[in-house]
Amino acid sequence: MKYSTVRLRRLSRELRTLRAITGLTTEAAAEHLGWSRSKLNRFETGKIAPTPGDVAAICRLYCVEEATTEAMVQLTREVARRGWWTAYSDVFTGSYVEFEAAARTICHWAPLVVPGLLQNEDYAREVIRAGHPDRSDVELTRRVDARMQRKTTLLGSQAPTLHFLISEGVLRYPVGPVGTMADQLDDILQATDRPNITVQILPLKVGVHCGTEGAFSVLSFDDDPDLGYAECPAGEVYVEDGEQIRRLMLTFKRLTDACLPPEESAAFVAAVRSDHALP
Repeated sequence: MKYSTVRLRRLSRELRTLRAITGLTTEAAAEHLGWSRSKLNRFETGKIAPTPGDVAAICRLYCVEEATTEAMVQLTREVARRGWWTAYSDVFTGSYVEFEAAARTICHWAPLVVPGLLQNEDYAREVIRAGHPDRSDVELTRRVDARMQRKTTLLGSQAPTLHFLISEGVLRYPVGPVGTMADQLDDILQATDRPNITVQILPLKVGVHCGTEGAFSVLSFDDDPDLGYAECPAGEVYVEDGEQIRRLMLTFKRLTDACLPPEESAAFVAAVRSDHALP
């Protein structure tokens, strides 16, 4: 079964917190429950999802109040609830898109390509084709459709606050046939009109900077700890350690300070857009 990574992460954290309040060790709690230590540990680390009955038993052992027990059991049931992204499980092989959908704020540094949530269909097709040159046209179209669905969901009425920092080089790279980049930059300019979206451009004249190690995102949630994310050819990297998150946000702040302010960035995008215009 495909579980909700966001809700499972929250459930595992709550289970650890409840046990810590009792002062019981994992070994002692598992013994009282008649379980192996590894079983309880897998629940507490989010490796596997407990059943509602498992969670009810844990709450009884920890003498949890009835209202809290009911909330924990309901959360356990919701772990199995499917999101729209599960229909694209062949495309979204990791958990990032679900974390993205649950985020309140997303900060993203984009040194190489336009952020996925700002890409239009033509630009996305060219970028995905370049990254997956052996895919069939059918597979390519499905990946583009998935990206557009992701974009639609996160730019709707329940959209999070989005802050994008984009290198000037991203605006200037020729992508696709003539006109593709002009249309893409038009879409970025339209996005800057949304009250929940901030776009800032890092000019090339800044020179070497603290973002040279690659793209990354930091996601903030209403009820869960912040999450850092980076992707590379070897796979996805998730960052949950508080100190590492702090360093990512410090890097993001330094990049923000080096970028043009939002209004100047919009004017800069418009100027570069004219360079890509049809003759």
